[in-house]
Amino acid sequence: MLDTVLTFWQEHLVNYTYAFAIVLGFFILSRLVPLLLTMLFSGLAKRSKLDYSKLSQAFSRPLSFLILATGLYLAALNLLGGTAYGDFFTKVYRSLVIVFISQGLYNLAGSTSGPLMDLGTKRDWDKLFLSLLSKALRALIVAIGLVILVQEWGYDITGFIAGLGLGGLAFALAAQDTAANLIGGVVILTEKPFTIGDWIVTGNVEGTVEDITFRSTKVRTFAQALVAVPNATLAKEPITNWTRMGKRRVTFSLGVDYSTSRQTLEECIGGIRELLTNHPDVHPATIFVNFEKFGELGLDIYIYFFTKTTVWGKWLNVREDILYKIMEIMEEAGVSIALPSRTIINKSPLPALGDE
Repeated sequence: MLDTVLTFWQEHLVNYTYAFAIVLGFFILSRLVPLLLTMLFSGLAKRSKLDYSKLSQAFSRPLSFLILATGLYLAALNLLGGTAYGDFFTKVYRSLVIVFISQGLYNLAGSTSGPLMDLGTKRDWDKLFLSLLSKALRALIVAIGLVILVQEWGYDITGFIAGLGLGGLAFALAAQDTAANLIGGVVILTEKPFTIGDWIVTGNVEGTVEDITFRSTKVRTFAQALVAVPNATLAKEPITNWTRMGKRRVTFSLGVDYSTSRQTLEECIGGIRELLTNHPDVHPATIFVNFEKFGELGLDIYIYFFTKTTVWGKWLNVREDILYKIMEIMEEAGVSIALPSRTIINKSPLPALGDE
């Protein structure tokens, strides 16, 4: 009985047994190898400054499937290697290798992957630009993988690529504005003349940057209107970023009455200059308080300085406080602000009452 079973197994089941053993062995390897690689990469990460964890995460699952696919391929060759199906299984296996390698590279090109995150941190790239770069790399990996996969199955894609070239040329001509906006968006995201939340002025638009997309930048004006400015326009026009000021300017002319004596005017100018020099919110680098000119209404005092704060609300408070103190200095000196006035001089005598 045992000899009969052994003979039947050798004649009909031995190849299936070997195939099952191959599949089982590679299935176990598909579970062990990723764990071993993770441990290896963890050890390398401790010895060097590079982070290998993202690399192991990107290729762990594709590698597991690739090992299992290798076991199935070898099992299929063991059973059907001498038949017409052998070449078919070889093409399937080679195609699976291409797919799994592309999948690993696709995972590695994610915006949160190690290489891109490290590159973005070193170059201080915006998250939106990293997302754009990640999508472009992933699209390129998918395109290259599909081309290799199609060629693996014996299809000639030369004519197809030539057709795509002509179609792409027509599409590029029809989408010049979109392409220009996309390039302008890349320039904005890389050079970073402003970020979300900055107060900018460009062309006829002034307001706070609310959002930056690949096509346009949305600016919220002070009237609470939302303006979408094309990125191509922003890339060409000068941009003033008021948020990035190191200090904020205050300048005006103060007119005092012509009845003010020279000594009183000098005392008034000295008091204002001393006020600005000792004020805690005034930047000490640039302070000008000078008798400017004999104006139409009075004696003009030129005042020019910078505040340390650049915040609009705080700047208004500092300027208001300084104006009140200048008024106090003028009141103590008995100086009056020049008011619009007109003096009429009539050299001819006025006619007497009753005269015609």
